[in-house]
Amino acid sequence: GADGAFGSNSVFCQDEGILQPNDLAIAPSAGRIFLSGMNYTSDSVVGNGDLWTCDNTGAARRLGQFHRTNGIEVSPDEKTLYLSESENKGGAVVANRILAFDLDAASGDVTNQRVFVDFGTLDDTAATDIDGMRTDAAGKLYVTRNGLGKVAVFAPSGDLTAYITTPSIDFVASLDFGGQDGTDLHMVGRCKDNDTKGCVDVVKGLALGRASSDLRKSKGGETPALPLPGCGKTGRARK
Repeated sequence: GADGAFGSNSVFCQDEGILQPNDLAIAPSAGRIFLSGMNYTSDSVVGNGDLWTCDNTGAARRLGQFHRTNGIEVSPDEKTLYLSESENKGGAVVANRILAFDLDAASGDVTNQRVFVDFGTLDDTAATDIDGMRTDAAGKLYVTRNGLGKVAVFAPSGDLTAYITTPSIDFVASLDFGGQDGTDLHMVGRCKDNDTKGCVDVVKGLALGRASSDLRKSKGGETPALPLPGCGKTGRARK
């Protein structure tokens, strides 16, 4: 409703084979969602992470198994699916990368798996987990670095374009665009000065978020108001 409250809720999709769902992404043209799952173990193996899709009837289908998966997102043109994959060895995190797939949103099929970015190669941060990921309307991918106090920004080509610092947060867990016109990036996680509390850092007027753009299209071109007053501190973007 207008007050943000849910009138009712029900199970949309389920399957006994789905690992504990961790994150999801949406292909709105098909009414389809994509789910990442995770089973955290000290020595990860393929099968500790998975990728599922549920169509608009709620029918679930597994698309693949991986090492530990977390962040997931669909590009604005719905032609690319991004999925994070991490590996543990002897209790230590030893790898963090983002996979990209060609996506057929209508069928949910993914093909042409490839490495979009490997953080061990990029900036020697293989031991720092990826968490939430979101795109803007132009197709840039915003990736949380959970433990570094920043968000990495990538062009659709895979080139790193910027880091965004989070003044209040070291362990950035999730992010998305909101605000009055859908252009403010909100980043959330444990507060630096009190890790029993959560903080929100905001970069205002950064870019039109992909979800905000989709909402605007569904409303006939008008961006819906999504005010989030008084949320946290302002982060900074740097190239």
